[in-house]
Amino acid sequence: MADHLLEVRNLSVDFHTAQGTVHAVRDVSWHLDRGETLAILGESGSGKSVSASAIMNLIDCPPGEIVSGELLFDGQDLLKMTDDQRRDLNGRRIAMIFQDPLSHLNPVYTVGFQIAEIMTAHGTPKDEARARALELMERVGIPNAADKIDSYPHEFSGGQRQRLMIAMALGMKPDILIADEPTTALDVTVQAQILDLLEELQAETQMGLLLITHDLGVVAEVADRVVVMNSGEIVETGTATQVYHNPTHPYTKQLIGAVPGTGEMAEPMDTAIKPILEINKMGKKYGAFTALQDASLTVLPGETVAIVGESGSGKSTLAKTLLRLEDATSGEALYQGRDLVTMDAAELFALRREIQMVFQDPTQSLNPRMSVYDIISEAFVIHPEILPKEKWTARVQELLEQVGLNASHMYRYPHQFSGGQRQRIAIARALALEPKLIVCDEAVSALDVSIQAQVITLLNRLQEELGLSYLFIAHDLPLVRDFAHRVVVMQGGRIVEQGPVAQIFDAPREIYTRNLLAASLHPDPEVQAARRAERLDLQEAV
Repeated sequence: MADHLLEVRNLSVDFHTAQGTVHAVRDVSWHLDRGETLAILGESGSGKSVSASAIMNLIDCPPGEIVSGELLFDGQDLLKMTDDQRRDLNGRRIAMIFQDPLSHLNPVYTVGFQIAEIMTAHGTPKDEARARALELMERVGIPNAADKIDSYPHEFSGGQRQRLMIAMALGMKPDILIADEPTTALDVTVQAQILDLLEELQAETQMGLLLITHDLGVVAEVADRVVVMNSGEIVETGTATQVYHNPTHPYTKQLIGAVPGTGEMAEPMDTAIKPILEINKMGKKYGAFTALQDASLTVLPGETVAIVGESGSGKSTLAKTLLRLEDATSGEALYQGRDLVTMDAAELFALRREIQMVFQDPTQSLNPRMSVYDIISEAFVIHPEILPKEKWTARVQELLEQVGLNASHMYRYPHQFSGGQRQRIAIARALALEPKLIVCDEAVSALDVSIQAQVITLLNRLQEELGLSYLFIAHDLPLVRDFAHRVVVMQGGRIVEQGPVAQIFDAPREIYTRNLLAASLHPDPEVQAARRAERLDLQEAV
């Protein structure tokens, strides 16, 4: 009998590109036992997902090449199996769930068909597979599963789609479940629910759970052991508690140091200062559906006001309505005393300079056909009064240097930059218009922790230098704790609580706020254990 359920020995994976060979994974070894949760922790490009793809035979060869190593599953080397043998194992004994379920669920097939398909592909009769699909949908917590089994992926929320992916992966009762960043795009309460579900299912089936993540909080919540990867190599291994409290490698120390939520909280600003923005009883309806109701808040000059809440709470609707990307149904938004809601097109165009937005995904918000110079200088094309054309190049160089990028790269295109660099370009584009207020809609949520910390440091520096105000929409509560002066909590389209950051985090009044805070993950396994107990107590009280 094999010593371990899965053992990776001396795995090396290369990718051959036009620019040369990339050594994505270098001499990596680790193991996973039945009933154990192993987390592979690292940032983008560390090689963690490539290792999992090798197990599932998902590496395209070429350009990829497994140069060396063994992948021993129940003592048998997966790399020596035929394609037919690997296909027989995949889905049946080794299954995987991915980061973005909407990209991995087929939009033209019902969810019931897709869950059943994993079973019919391995010989289960159709009727039996459909009955099992319904059973799995109920088990993973899909409400009214019998009515939803013939629905399509777009008819479910993000958290529900991830539950459906889990149901699909569990169809054949696998021995190993590989979860690749399964909660990254989810808000804190849904994230906690998904992690709870994975733990429950693991306890029931005794499967081995391989969790790939960049989030130390996720590691603290569920991992028995952790493998830390950097630049394709393993730099540290140990229990979650050992790695957090006694890290030995500089990279691990850097990761831990970059985690938000442990720094000093900002002091509240003087409320006697006249607000730069004052929103009064703003509402937005879509037909009979009320997305935003009686929302009121203020933003002071040089202040960061964070808006937090679950998906569907109205955060982004508030931002879009404020910016007139959507028309408000009721209320007013006074920017320096002028109502944005009733402003005509000409007035609004002139004011666009002063209120800018940084979006969540710079890959989608930056035009791939435009160079960085064109993206940033477009502001001067639209608002020629800002700067004469002969000064555009110097100003673009200055803006790039201001956000920590090399000015000589201004003629490159967005795809030639990393995610963190692209977000810096988006910030430079916003700064080109010399705004006084910037709305950040989940502007750092898709970034690795160290890159996230760099962007937040940049935003803080720009605020100090330029006196900027931020309306900061986020689901990452530890980040909000470190960055904001005041916090606004939203639920179901309403503001349920707001106040200085210390008040919200240390003495929240509302049960909903307390639930949000308890669902937020802490990187210290001991602190997280206490937070988990508090979350369960609150659930029982409700």
